[in-house]
Amino acid sequence: MATSTVSEGPAGLTQVSWRDGKRYLWLLGLVVPLLPLIAWGLVEATGSGLLWWYGPIFIFAILPVIDTLIGKDAENPPDSAIAWLEQDRYYRWCTYLFLPLQYGSLVFACWQWTRGGLGIVESLGLALTVGAVAGIAINTAHELGHKRKQAERRLSKIALAQTGYGHFYIEHHRGHHVRVATHEEPASSRLGESFWEFLPRTVVGSVRSAWHLERVRLARSGARTWTLRNDILSAWAMTLALFVVLIAVFGFGVLPWLLVQAVFGFSLLEVVNYLEHYGLARQKQADGRYERCRPEHSWNSNNISSNVLLFHLQRHSDHHANPVRRYQALRHHDEAPELPSGYATMIALAYVTPLWRRVMDPRLLAHYDGDVTRANIHPRARRRVLARYGPDGDAIAR
Repeated sequence: MATSTVSEGPAGLTQVSWRDGKRYLWLLGLVVPLLPLIAWGLVEATGSGLLWWYGPIFIFAILPVIDTLIGKDAENPPDSAIAWLEQDRYYRWCTYLFLPLQYGSLVFACWQWTRGGLGIVESLGLALTVGAVAGIAINTAHELGHKRKQAERRLSKIALAQTGYGHFYIEHHRGHHVRVATHEEPASSRLGESFWEFLPRTVVGSVRSAWHLERVRLARSGARTWTLRNDILSAWAMTLALFVVLIAVFGFGVLPWLLVQAVFGFSLLEVVNYLEHYGLARQKQADGRYERCRPEHSWNSNNISSNVLLFHLQRHSDHHANPVRRYQALRHHDEAPELPSGYATMIALAYVTPLWRRVMDPRLLAHYDGDVTRANIHPRARRRVLARYGPDGDAIAR
């Protein structure tokens, strides 16, 4: 995917000329917010209202096939190219442009719900398609929110407004990145915990954690909790304002579908959280503190197509090692555990618990050389997990 040449420069210094082979592929990430418009085009071309469901069809059927056909790319940019990649503003505009397309598709969907004569099935399909955009927009918000520039952080909060998940901005940066792959972390899933058990735990736990973190921050500056200086309240106010404006323009008929798309959107975030750290654990040191987060504490994936559409989110191990590093410069680490496929395929597996466990539990055990006690085990499933995977169990051999 990339080419490089090495030559001797002045004073014997090595000069590396490197080209990003995926440079223009990143623009494909802007296809995602166009999914509702693509669905509309397909409906108009075929006359089939079922194609309003194109968003889920694309994520759960088309993208896994593309991932399989195109394959993986584990190539890293050379160290000498990192600074250049980080400073190239072209890559930033690939994320900036996501937001106007995101909200343009939301307005288009509201118009369809109230003016398009859609039935319940078609409206639900469109809501899930819009929710797919909203869920992946959280990933764009994730990329922007990790940056030092205030303007990018503000754009991150705007991207989160559609799902009402503005508290993610607080919890992810000040909670998740501190406690990831530990028993105390609500967004790190555990061995023996199904996604359907994980979902309510992470949704409730993340809100509680974000509220606690923000209350402590405000208390340190002598401010009250119930103030618009509270970043959670201001983020939720942004969602409320967005929904009020859309209802004022299009009528109350859009409200049920706005709620559906929001729930589906943030559930996509949480299923991604589920697979990113499943069963991985940072061990406690002699002083009682957890070891430093390293690449082996996140599941990685190098599937090209889903990485391009998700701005390299799947190189999650390097992201945790270097949180402010921009997506185009994220690297593959050989020591990181590798998912068998891209996120789209793994999300579908996570929904079906027996399939997920059949695929992922042996990989997790192999990562820990068969020692299940090193994994992050779900407390309610601990006895069952140890009986099956412990020294006296027979599942390891299978």
